[in-house]
Order: sequence, then structure tokens, then C-alpha cells
Amino acid sequence: MLSSLSVSDFTVLDEVLTLWEYDYPNAFSPPIIPTSPKLTSSSGSGEPNEKPVLENSNRNMEDRKKRRMMSNRESARRSRMRKQRHLENLRNQLNLFRVENRELKNGLQFLMLHCNRLRTENEWLRLERTVLGQKLSNISQSLVFQPFSSAWPCNIVTME
Repeated sequence: MLSSLSVSDFTVLDEVLTLWEYDYPNAFSPPIIPTSPKLTSSSGSGEPNEKPVLENSNRNMEDRKKRRMMSNRESARRSRMRKQRHLENLRNQLNLFRVENRELKNGLQFLMLHCNRLRTENEWLRLERTVLGQKLSNISQSLVFQPFSSAWPCNIVTME
């Protein structure tokens, strides 16, 4: 039965893209564009007129590739600019932190010197308090053992 069919009966089926003939593109290969049905030239020679269609398709693919390449370059340029701005901001922040750190160190050094001076002064005042307390105690002791009349010259009354 198949032998009775002619080849011309299947020409329409040859032009249709079947599922098993389609090669699914992956991320690393360019997309495969199914070819359009064969066109016959108007010259009557019987040769298909595929060159303009293929050239147009190739030109479109090249244009898309160029646009994608330009877009990628522009995106990379913007990314580099963002990175450069971020790096510059980090450098500025580092400089500000260094200045602030120097100011804090200077302030700490000033406070440490002031604290040491106050400690020395407090120690001197404690020592002076001890010395004055000792003097007061000595004076008190000497007053206790002296008679009142000689201790207070105004109490001396002479009797004549």
C-alpha cells in the first residue's frame, strides 16, 4: 500500500517541523530557527530562493547579538562605576574613621593626663590632711596637760 503512494504526496509533510527534528537550544548555543518552507523562484528555473531569507535571518541574529553585546558592555560599565563609587565611599568613610579615631585618642590621652594629675593632687591632699591631723592632735595633747592659767594669758590676774 505504501508503495502505491508517490513522493509528491509527502512533500507537504516534509516542510512541517516535527518535534523530534527540533533541537532544543541550551544556554551556550545560539537559538535554532526553523527554516521556512522552500520557495521557488519566479524565474521558473526551479531553484529555491532561500538566500534572502537566510541573509535576513542571519542579519537579524547578528543585530540581536550586537545589541546584546552592547547591552552587556553597558551593564558591565555601570557595574564598574557602582563598584568604583562604593570603593570611593568606603575610602572616604575610612578617612573619617581615622580622623575620629585620632581625635578620640587625643581626648583619651588628655583625660588620662588629667586623671593622673588629679590622683597626684588627691594623694598630696590626703597626706596634708594626715599631717594637719597629726599637728592638731599634738596641739590638743599639749593643751590638755598645760594648766589653764598659763594657757590663757587673759586669765592671769595679779593680786597686789
